[in-house]
Amino acid sequence: MVHQAGGAQLIIRSARVVLPDGVRPASIHISGGRITRVGAYDDQSAYDDRSAKADDRSAKADESNARPDDRGAKALAERYAELIDFGDLVVSPGLVDTHVHVNEPGRTDWEGFDTATRAAAAGGVTAIVDMPLNSVPATTTVAAPEAKRAAARGRVHVDVGFWGGVVPDNAGELDALVEAGVRGFKCFLVPSGVPEFGAVDEADLRLALSVLARCDVPMLVHAEAPQVIAECGMRNADSNPQSNPQSAIRNPQYAMYLASRPPRAEVEAIRMTIRLSRALGARVHIVHVACAEAVREIADAKAAEVPITAETCPHYLTFAAEDIPDRATELKCAPPIREARHRESLWDGLRRGALDMIATDHSPAPPAMKCPGDFVRAWGGIASLELSLAAVWTAGTSRELEVSTLKSQLSAPLRVESSELRVDPCSLAFWMSERPAALAGLGARKGRIATGFDADLVVWDPEASFVVEPSSLQQRHKLTPYAGRRLHGRVQTTFVRGARVWDRNQLVCAHAGQLL
Repeated sequence: MVHQAGGAQLIIRSARVVLPDGVRPASIHISGGRITRVGAYDDQSAYDDRSAKADDRSAKADESNARPDDRGAKALAERYAELIDFGDLVVSPGLVDTHVHVNEPGRTDWEGFDTATRAAAAGGVTAIVDMPLNSVPATTTVAAPEAKRAAARGRVHVDVGFWGGVVPDNAGELDALVEAGVRGFKCFLVPSGVPEFGAVDEADLRLALSVLARCDVPMLVHAEAPQVIAECGMRNADSNPQSNPQSAIRNPQYAMYLASRPPRAEVEAIRMTIRLSRALGARVHIVHVACAEAVREIADAKAAEVPITAETCPHYLTFAAEDIPDRATELKCAPPIREARHRESLWDGLRRGALDMIATDHSPAPPAMKCPGDFVRAWGGIASLELSLAAVWTAGTSRELEVSTLKSQLSAPLRVESSELRVDPCSLAFWMSERPAALAGLGARKGRIATGFDADLVVWDPEASFVVEPSSLQQRHKLTPYAGRRLHGRVQTTFVRGARVWDRNQLVCAHAGQLL
């Protein structure tokens, strides 16, 4: 039986439920799409008087971690419309991905609400926030949110919210966009790649942040400095970055692309953003952080109480520039995937709190736009909405950190045990559910398994592995840098506000999502 949100009562339980205070056996009681109670695995409050009398032994069971016997399970099943016991599978808060390019309306040959939210459901992502660009119109005017909502209404399989956009000369629209329901704003400091979403300069950003500080919504910043990129582009035209015999990057085209967008571009843009945030008291969020130097800048700003948050992405935590093969433009993104030392610093930034969260920057495009072999012309974007949980879990649990490299990156001595260098389901939920929900203003209802929260859940097997087969992916275009890779952490079931929308590799409840 599949329940729609707001339908009959439901109990979900498992020996491994990810709660705010740890992983333990628990039962999750759901009614009307919300969590009404989180109790022990064999929760006594679930029984009515008749059920309790029918099974006195079960009614006196230990409240901690005991599993119910068959009679107790039968009593619960009699009281509730559905009781689902997931055994030893992990039940986590549904993922919240705050960096998704749906591209509808206007560029549905790239993606669209149906395929994007289908991929989300398959990956245990129960809510996404759509970026304001790559759709036509871009979400930069007060009329645009309704165009997005009209395109999405009745067609989404998970919950969907929207960011607004800041472009030159639209500061007068920002208050109205907040009133129209956008959850914050995104801007680019470098060309975005599409003509309808122009880059802003420091004066534009200052003006917009003065408005956003009053509205108390965040500004998401694509932080690369255009002047640095311009300088590096001219330098590349006159030299070969691969000419350095010390370089570990053996792919000459990728070496050239990497040299065109160096860490300095991130750092200078982040410093400018921090300066404005401190001056104006505006909340800023740095998207897709890719380098060690940026992590340090953000950590220092947080220590100085600047209202800043930051994210990184699964691909930066998984891949390294040294390993990118020839012609592999499916790995092109901006900022670029950097050398392994940066990857290690990103992981450490997550553990130490310099980086707050992980988001996919799901940015699909038709395969022809990836121009195989041509890193100059290829569209920069990686689609990984469906694979994010497994990709992060795999990278975080199977990797071996180069501790000597980390020591050279940190200002404080590195004193950690090897076990502390791995992730667990709680840290995954914090980085991929709780913190993104808070960024989007959804922290009071999404991102945690707790009473009063939406019953958004992902049920997954951390021990199960699978090989990524592109043809099985739910996104519109099947191109993925994860093709052929073995990932651990298979999603079995996804619930959106109590509705079981994805189960065992298929969509079982269509269009259960709502617009946020």
